[in-house]
Amino acid sequence: RNEYVDLYLNYMFHESVRGPFQAFRQGFLRGCPSKLWKMFLPEELQVVLQGHDKFDWHLLEKNTRYWYYHKLDQTIRDFWAVFHKLKEEKKKDFLAFVSGSDHIPGYGMEWFRLQILDPQVTNPDEVYPSANTCSYTLNLPR
Repeated sequence: RNEYVDLYLNYMFHESVRGPFQAFRQGFLRGCPSKLWKMFLPEELQVVLQGHDKFDWHLLEKNTRYWYYHKLDQTIRDFWAVFHKLKEEKKKDFLAFVSGSDHIPGYGMEWFRLQILDPQVTNPDEVYPSANTCSYTLNLPR
């Protein structure tokens, strides 16, 4: 029985997926050569691929840039007051909304630049906030 179970597990987890995995591996390594990865420790590689999961939300606020807003505008002050009262999970959800990921890119929070833009629409009450994830921009109607 033990030999049967060992052979079955080997087939299910190794032999049956060998072909598809090799095709995936070949394509993956074409875009991400493994020779370059050897310079990283495992923890560093995880940060490069996945991003940081430690957050300094006040640093995010400090580094935010504003377009057609000033830092002391009431809309901005209200935004940050509400944001800082959110639970950690909701803050991560907001980060995912604005950037496409609930992690900070590998270069770190001190270099991450959120932008808040006033879309300058005629009737701001008829426009929802939106985001441009490529430029980390929140379109926040007044």
